[in-house]
Amino acid sequence: MNRGISGANLPALRHHNAALVLDLLRAATRHGTGGISRLELAERTGLTPQAVSKITARLRAEGLAEESGRQASTGGKPRTELRLVRRARYAAGVHLDRDELTVVLADLSGERVEARTSRLDLGRPAGEVLEAVAREVRALDAGPAILGVGVAAPGPLDHASGVLHRVTGFPDWDGFPLRDALERRLGLRVVVDKDTNAAALAVLGQDAGGGSFAYLHLGTGLGAGLVLDGAVFRGERTGAGEFGHQVVQLDGPVCGCGNRGCIEAMCLAAVDRGDSAGAAYLLGVGAANLVSLLDIDRVVLGGRTVLADETLFRQEVAAVLTERTARSAGRTVPVSVAPGGTRVVADGAALLVLASVFGGAALG
Repeated sequence: MNRGISGANLPALRHHNAALVLDLLRAATRHGTGGISRLELAERTGLTPQAVSKITARLRAEGLAEESGRQASTGGKPRTELRLVRRARYAAGVHLDRDELTVVLADLSGERVEARTSRLDLGRPAGEVLEAVAREVRALDAGPAILGVGVAAPGPLDHASGVLHRVTGFPDWDGFPLRDALERRLGLRVVVDKDTNAAALAVLGQDAGGGSFAYLHLGTGLGAGLVLDGAVFRGERTGAGEFGHQVVQLDGPVCGCGNRGCIEAMCLAAVDRGDSAGAAYLLGVGAANLVSLLDIDRVVLGGRTVLADETLFRQEVAAVLTERTARSAGRTVPVSVAPGGTRVVADGAALLVLASVFGGAALG
């Protein structure tokens, strides 16, 4: 039953020290250790035991933490363990694609508990698109409270201000204040980021590989999310990752961005004519450029086009990388397909909200 949405205005969630404690509780819950004691929380955060006791008391009063049992005694009084109440609060994640809208509901651990997908035309007037998003978010079974809504949209865009720039093929969105407009409609906090950055955050949260990697997304467009030294890299003006608009053929076809020979235009043209192998080869060329430029550890693939023939794309991209980088890099760069399927972007959008709750920590 849909119980509607209520905002969560909890001082504890905005407090830096409380966020540190919440993140450790979340990690213990996600990694299946059962719980963590107050003393361990104090040792790992550098806070005093008294401060940890006050914070955990507030979190328990808010229903965010609970006792999960006692540790085995080592001679003294057994320590009580605490754990996160995963479904005390939720975050919504929205993937605003060019032709499809996906909305998910995630609990505090980042686990997806509900998902909805519907057709969408990003070329429709902004008011109609926003109403479709608001309608799907309101339809989520959000329980007692929802912390906010993360929206992942095609770039380029300004992550800090939540303003879209000139989306390839949809120039009318240039300069649109998506974050503020949705916040007014929903009465909830909204975070906006590029679809590829959201997916990279989801991969970071689901994959123990860590390190530095590029997430390459081939669907209705082509872009990259970059994770460097374990954190999503957005650039000084949050414009990093416009992977699809690197020029790989000077006299190539005209791209929607106005340039010629962009890898996005060439990949999509190959897909349109049924040449998946050709598209995969081009994707591999772009991936090799990234590996040479950034010395990243691995490449992760995603997007509807990749998922339609993931074995072909993984093998072809890996072959091109081996051919083009093995000699210079002196290593083989692993290539994998992102976990999460077609909803990885929406999952990552929900994590945009949770990352701020847990002190901006990577949700790994």
